[in-house]
Amino acid sequence: MTTLDASWLPLSPGERAVAIEVLVHGPLSRAELARRLSLSAGSLTRLTKPLIESGLLVEKGTEGAALAEVRQGRPSQPLDMVAESRLFIGFKITEDMVYGVVTTLRSDIMARAERPLTTHEPAVVVDLLREMTREFTRAHPRAAGIGIGVGAGVRDRSVVIRSPFLDWDEVPLAALVEERTGLPTVVENDVAALVEAECWFGAGRGLDRFAVLTIGAGLGYGLVSGGRRVVSSEDGLSGRGRHWMVDRHGPLTPYGERGSAVSLLTIPSIRYQLQAATGREMTYEEILGLAADGEPMAARVVDEAARALGTIVSQIANFAMPQKILLAGEGVGLVDVAGTAVEEAILANRHPQADKVNLETKVSDFHDWARGAAVLAIQVLVLGSAET
Repeated sequence: MTTLDASWLPLSPGERAVAIEVLVHGPLSRAELARRLSLSAGSLTRLTKPLIESGLLVEKGTEGAALAEVRQGRPSQPLDMVAESRLFIGFKITEDMVYGVVTTLRSDIMARAERPLTTHEPAVVVDLLREMTREFTRAHPRAAGIGIGVGAGVRDRSVVIRSPFLDWDEVPLAALVEERTGLPTVVENDVAALVEAECWFGAGRGLDRFAVLTIGAGLGYGLVSGGRRVVSSEDGLSGRGRHWMVDRHGPLTPYGERGSAVSLLTIPSIRYQLQAATGREMTYEEILGLAADGEPMAARVVDEAARALGTIVSQIANFAMPQKILLAGEGVGLVDVAGTAVEEAILANRHPQADKVNLETKVSDFHDWARGAAVLAIQVLVLGSAET
């Protein structure tokens, strides 16, 4: 296995700014890059030279370069990231599976895999991550680092403080994985990682204010302000959605307070309500299908969930004022079935003259979450910071 070329690290603040601008928005001409970063031509040359020499950036030829050389004395050569010069591995650990991907520097997925978890014993999980890493690096030997996303609080992008899904407390996951794989490793809350990926390469690219709400086995929320993810000590705090009250008279489930967002909106709660009412266990997809077909009980539960979703979205819009809200996760199929109820609840909780909420949905599988972890690794291991 290869490790990250030391000549890439550490980047100075100026070099990091250049690298990020080209990574996210490139290829860019030198003139455009200097304009975006308010740099003189000389300063830009000084900052880009080590990035080109290290292989992180490349000068790309353009069509008509020969003609430009005649007219201007030299061709205009935009700068671009060498996206496949280093690859990164991302993992998403769930209660019963590990999902993995290999991505380029621009987070394009090159390979993916998944393996079942038979135990939550940290040593066994780390062994599984090592095996998956070996399989990835056989086919992709330029792997330079690993990012891991977990539904948990994480300290210093290294230690899992508390994960109720895995029953982990104070597990030094990054150190354990580095020791077994030989690759530098970053660990982060899975929602935070997904927000970073969407901010740089997805729905939030180029936006100053952006919010992400994830729906699935639980609820997750992340906010971007000033083009940066808002980092909070509450990232990964277990059960936050249990206290996001939507309707004090709403349903009571084992998963959250009566009428909370968790009780109304998460997949386990929706399944529980249908099973309690019908005596039959159904998948989330079956419930959505029944609701779409007009089955009364399924339609009622799904409609309540949709109105809860619309209420939460409206409050995010009211207080955070994002330019866009992304709904992601395995539970967003709800919007396809009950989008009208979502929209009605949003309008009911917004000022009549308020701007229309820019709402985007993305059905995310767990490989997308693993991709988010890989983006964290890119930010930290190549560019020196996840808070850029």
